[in-house]
Amino acid sequence: MSHTLADLKRGEHAVILDVSSVEIPLKLLEMGCLPGNKVQLVQVAPFSDPMYLNINGTHLAIRKETAIHILIEKL
Repeated sequence: MSHTLADLKRGEHAVILDVSSVEIPLKLLEMGCLPGNKVQLVQVAPFSDPMYLNINGTHLAIRKETAIHILIEKL
């Protein structure tokens, strides 16, 4: 069963497996949203959008509609 970044719950850790570069803004890729990087869901805003993440020490917020295009493996 494949999981996406949108499936993470607060505090969970995962490793990014694949990124659909067509759907992901280049800025996210430049900020470390790349396969092999570790990610943790730090916090979720009301209504689950946006998601506040820690990716290899970089903190960023992404929308759930973007997160569904990032495949992960939960740790």
